[in-house]
Amino acid sequence: MRIARLFAGALLTVAAATGAWAEDYPSRPLTYVVPFPPGGVTDNGARMVAKVLSEKIGQPVIVENKPGAAGIVGSEYVLGTKPDGYTFMYTGTGPLGSFAYRYKKLSFDPFTAFTPVHGMAYSPMLFVVRADAPYKTFKEFVEYAKKNPDAINYYSTGPGDGFHLVSELLQQTGGFKMTMVPYKGTAPALTDLFGGAIQAMWEYPVVLKPHIDAGKLRALGISSEQRMPLFKDVPTFVEQGYTQAVFTGWASIAVPAGTPQPIVDKLAKAYSATLDDPTIIKYFEDQGAGILQGYSGEKLRAFVDAENVKMKDLITRAGVQPQ
Repeated sequence: MRIARLFAGALLTVAAATGAWAEDYPSRPLTYVVPFPPGGVTDNGARMVAKVLSEKIGQPVIVENKPGAAGIVGSEYVLGTKPDGYTFMYTGTGPLGSFAYRYKKLSFDPFTAFTPVHGMAYSPMLFVVRADAPYKTFKEFVEYAKKNPDAINYYSTGPGDGFHLVSELLQQTGGFKMTMVPYKGTAPALTDLFGGAIQAMWEYPVVLKPHIDAGKLRALGISSEQRMPLFKDVPTFVEQGYTQAVFTGWASIAVPAGTPQPIVDKLAKAYSATLDDPTIIKYFEDQGAGILQGYSGEKLRAFVDAENVKMKDLITRAGVQPQ
C-alpha cells in the first residue's frame, strides 16, 4: 500500500509539473523545421504560416531548412531534439508512415516516431515542361518519349515520393519511359529544367504558377480529378485517359513522440487559429490549395492512417521496391 501511495504521488507530481509546463508554453522561440531547401512549395508555405503563427502563439517561429534524402534528414534532426514542443516539423505521409514502405533501413519507425499535431493544406500536382519544348500536349510528350526513350529526365525528391509514383503509373499506362533524377528540392530542379538538364517536372501550383504565367513553363496535365479554376486550360490526367494518376499532396506539422499532450494541444490550437487568419486563407486560395482546418487529434490520426493505406497501394501498383 505504501509503495502504491508513493507511486500515485509520483504520478501526480509529474502531472502537476507537466500542467505547469504547458501553462508556460511557449516561453521562448520555436523552431519550424522544413526538410527541404529554401524556395520550394514546402518552404514558401511554411514561412507564410510561421509568420502568422508567431503572432498567434506569442513567440518568434524560426523556419530552419534541413534538406536531404526526401525528408529523412529533417526527420532525424527533429527526432534528435527534446520532445518539448519547441521544435516541430513540416511533414506529410512520408515521415508519418509511407517511409516504412519505401526504405528497408531507417533510424526511426515512421508509424510511431512522431505525434501529428495539425493539418496544414492539400493540393494536386502539375506536370510541366519548358515552354519552348517540342511537345505542346501530353499526348505529344508521350509520342516523343516513345521515340526517344532515353531523352526524358524528370525531377523527384527520391524513389517512392509522389512525383515518382505518379510518373511510374503514367509510364505503365502510356507505355513510355522517363528517367527519375533525385534532387534535394525544387529550386535546383527548376534551375536544371530551365537549363535543359532535365526535361520535365512535377510540382504544386504554388511554385509553378509564376513561371507558367511568365510564359517560361507549359503545364501538360494536373493530378486532380477535376480541372483547377486557376488552370482551366490544363486537362487532368484522368480526362487524358490516365485514370489512376490521381494524387493530392498534403502537409501537416508534427512533433517527436513523447511530447506532453497539453503542449501538443496548445500548439494545435495556435496552428488552427493561424489557418483561420484571412492572410493564410487568401494565400492558399491564390495557390489553388485547400486548408486542412480542424484536422488535429483523432481526426488527424485517422486521416494519416487512411493516407498511409492509399500510399501503400500506390507504391505496390507502381512496382516500387524498398531501398
